[in-house]
Amino acid sequence: MSIFEQMPPIDDKVSASIAFARLLRIMDELREKCPWDQKQTIDSLRSLTLEETYELADAITVGDWSAIREELGDLILHLVFYSKIALEQGAFSMSDVLTGICEKLIKRHPHIYGDVKVNSEADVKRNWERIKLSEGKKSVLAGVPASLPALVKAVRLQEKARQVGFDWDYAGQVLEKVREEEAELNEALAKKDPAETEAEFGDLLFAWVNYARFIQVDPESALSRTNQKFIRRFQALEALASERSLDLHSMGLSELDLLWEEVKRSE
Repeated sequence: MSIFEQMPPIDDKVSASIAFARLLRIMDELREKCPWDQKQTIDSLRSLTLEETYELADAITVGDWSAIREELGDLILHLVFYSKIALEQGAFSMSDVLTGICEKLIKRHPHIYGDVKVNSEADVKRNWERIKLSEGKKSVLAGVPASLPALVKAVRLQEKARQVGFDWDYAGQVLEKVREEEAELNEALAKKDPAETEAEFGDLLFAWVNYARFIQVDPESALSRTNQKFIRRFQALEALASERSLDLHSMGLSELDLLWEEVKRSE
């Protein structure tokens, strides 16, 4: 009987702790023995981390739990990697990272770890923003990363502004704003002013994002799923054309649209 078979059953928290400790040991060994891992810096890892983050987002979009598990592992590896490099530089350790987030969560959830009373999710969010400002943040928008994709960033900016009451009361008001921005875009188009057209188009997108938020639709997720649907249908259209020896480049829009509708009906 092996030593592992002799061990008593362990719960998932203990098991996760053991697995995480193993990952830390592996990271130490890789940093010591692997030429590629030895060469990496926080700057060289940055683009790879962004890639891993988007791969996780893709897995979430399609609801692939197996892929989500794998991509989470890849992302956790990067977090461990950064912390290892930081330890070598004398900046901080993984223990510092974990302790810091634990303390932050406790401080920002006084309704759980203190005597603050809340009645809704909105109360929790307002308290969170107040605490952040008390910690030295100069603006409620300060926590929104500058490099966030524009669609995601628009949502976060609007959510942040809402915490101080800068928001519409109901979806109908936002839809009126959308119509207003559409009219302004049409005016800019009539003027044939490229700069103004771009600005008004941006305003219109921002208004639509606001409306999506009010009707409880994540615009980033919605657009991602629509992109995936378009890819699936267009590739099916290509396959259908190939089966029928049709040349897409020589077909007109009306002919392509017939194939497109056929693909849609077959789903």
